[in-house]
Order: sequence, then C-alpha cells, then structure tokens
Amino acid sequence: MVSCFSYTACRNKCFRYSFSSAGLRSSTADLGDGTIVHCWVPRTHLDHKPTLVLLHGIGANAMWQWDWFIDRFIPRFNVYVPDLLFFGDSHTTRPERSESFQARCVMAVMDAHGVRTMAVAGISYGGFVAYAMAAQFKERVERLVLICAGVSLEESDMDNGLFKVKSAEEAATILFPQSPAKLRQLLRLAFFKPPIVIPSCIANDYIRMMCTEHLQERTELVEALHKGRRFSNLAKITQPTMIIWGDEDQVFPVELAHRLKGHLGENARLTILKKTGHAINEEKPKEMYKYMKSFLVDTVLSPKDKPKDSN
Repeated sequence: MVSCFSYTACRNKCFRYSFSSAGLRSSTADLGDGTIVHCWVPRTHLDHKPTLVLLHGIGANAMWQWDWFIDRFIPRFNVYVPDLLFFGDSHTTRPERSESFQARCVMAVMDAHGVRTMAVAGISYGGFVAYAMAAQFKERVERLVLICAGVSLEESDMDNGLFKVKSAEEAATILFPQSPAKLRQLLRLAFFKPPIVIPSCIANDYIRMMCTEHLQERTELVEALHKGRRFSNLAKITQPTMIIWGDEDQVFPVELAHRLKGHLGENARLTILKKTGHAINEEKPKEMYKYMKSFLVDTVLSPKDKPKDSN
C-alpha cells in the first residue's frame, strides 16, 4: 500500500507558511523568451531600508536553504529570495546555462520590482550567480557575501585531484541524486557530520519531489560551471566582499577560499568556520548569520579598510 503522506511536501508547506508569516509574498515574473522566475518579495518595499537578495545553492529551492535566516534579516532589509532557473518555480526555454545568464535574470526580476541597488548573498552555486551579478552590475550590487562558493575554481583543478569527483558529469549524479544511496553520498560530501540515518522512504520521497524535474537542465548548469573555466579569466570585482567557508568542505575545498581572497585582496574578508562542511547554512546557521550581520549591518567597509582573515 502506497502512503499518501509526503514528508517533503509537508516541509515545503511549512516553509511557505514561514516565508509568508515573515512578511514575504510569492511573485512570478515573466521575463519573455520563455523565461519565468519565481521570487519571494516583500509585501511592502520600504524605501528607507536597504535591499538584500539571497541566492540559494544547488538543491531543493530557495526556501529550504534560507528559511532560518528570513525573519532575522527582514527587520533590517527589504529581502528578496528568488528561485534560480530550473529550481522551484523558475524555468526557461532558452539554451543559456551560465551563471551570467542566471545573474541577468535575477537582475531583471529586481528591475521588475523597481529595485536599483542591493547587497547580494549567495550559497554555493548561488555564490557563482552573486559574483556574476557583482561583475556585470557594478553600480547596482553594493556588497557581496559568498558562502562556500567555488568561483575561483578552474577546469584543471578536477584533473589535478582537488575534488572528490573525477568529472562534472559524476558531480551531477551526486548533486541531483536519483537513489537513496546517491542522496546519502551527497549528505556525506556536504556535511562535516552527516545525518546518521535517512530512511529510504524519506529519501525516495525527497528525490521524487525535488530531484527529478529539470534533471537534464540542472546537469547542464553544473557542466557550464566547469567547462573551460580558468581562474585567470575571473573578473576582479571591487565591491566589499565577505567570504564564509567551512574548513572541512568536500564540495569546494577551502583552498578555493584562499585563492579567491588572494584574488580580491583588501576588498574581501575571509572567515573560515572550524569543523564545518559545505552545508554551512545547515550546520552552522548561527555562526553564518553572525558574520553576515557583522558585515552587512554592523560595519561599513570602505576602500581604506584592511580586513584580516579570521581562522
């Protein structure tokens, strides 16, 4: 007998209630050319408050990765939380798969809501998109937070053994698991202390609801991040940037954090969290929020600031 209860659907419903209760509403923007982007936006945008855009990583949807942080940031910011293309309710019929295209789509959503300037924070893949936004829209992105976002990687890193996987295709089979075994492998990679037991019924429910739609397109997103990428071609952004990383990250090793900090120089500060894996938002949400708040709210970086690494 097949159970009608879905843990994943129930959690999704709880997240929706949480976002709505915090003062956000669900909004969908038709950008034309077959591109639809869903975004959680303020019920009322207050001009006296700055704007913060939160970008999720590869995973379920924006709600699953940012829920804990929403009601903490909303008192201080107009918060916008989009689903990136091929996640949640966002999709396109266009062939582009680059983070640059994702960045343009997010900015088009902000245009649709009349938002001119903003701070942007991105987790993992969302950090790639955030970085692209900062590079393409220099006058509009004022500050940047990158959380375990391996934007400094290059194609040769995989051949040189920096990553646990041997190819982008192999990475995609783990990032978008199609079996309980693959989901458990993903959790072992993402967490310093992964969940001990994931029942197969829960795993299959999650996979069915979150990992089957747009599978080919999501795989192409991963391949686009890796193929032909060279660190020497990475734009050097000038906005004040906070980099947050786990010292035990197995998805994007911490070497990439130091590489990025060296690239950005004094415009960036680097904080490394001990005994933390890739899923910082799940393993160390309080610490992650503390450093984000310190950077976005409590201090103002200027070109004369000289932040030091925090280890």
